[in-house]
Amino acid sequence: MAQSDHESSQADKFRDLARELECDEDEAAFKAAVKKIAQTPPQHREKPKGGDPQ
Repeated sequence: MAQSDHESSQADKFRDLARELECDEDEAAFKAAVKKIAQTPPQHREKPKGGDPQ
C-alpha cells in the first residue's frame, strides 16, 4: 500500500504544480498552442513509377 500512497502523492504534487503555473486543461487551447509551435510539412503524393499499369 505504500506504493499507491507514493503514486497519489506524486500525482497530487503534479496537480498542485500545474495549478500554481496556471496551466490550462482545455483540449482546444492545447491544440491551438501546439499548432503555433509545430507544423507538419505538406504531404506529397508520389507518382507511380513505370507508366500506366493498364
